[in-house]
Amino acid sequence: AQLVESGGGLVQPGGSLRLSCAAFGFTFSNYVMSWYRQAPGKERELVARITNTGDSNIYVDSVKGRFTISGDNSKNMVYLQMNSLKPEDTAVYYCNRRPYDLWGQGTQVTVSS
Repeated sequence: AQLVESGGGLVQPGGSLRLSCAAFGFTFSNYVMSWYRQAPGKERELVARITNTGDSNIYVDSVKGRFTISGDNSKNMVYLQMNSLKPEDTAVYYCNRRPYDLWGQGTQVTVSS
């Protein structure tokens, strides 16, 4: 089983990015899928989580109203749409599967003018 993230990059404040997480070797809809992030010198934190029913997604307070997590069962992909990005959103973003903890390699998001 493997998770592969993509979609990170450099964006100006107020801009948008969409992160993608491709799941290989398992069906993501059978698990709880999450996006985490880790900024330099800080601990990894949960950003957003989507349940296998998709009806009880959760978000960290700092991204509510700006980020949206979603999944595409047909493509076995999980996405994180990030709007109104701020410099404090700068971090490496990781995709995660639970149970049976599985992490991707991460994708860098840098918000800077």
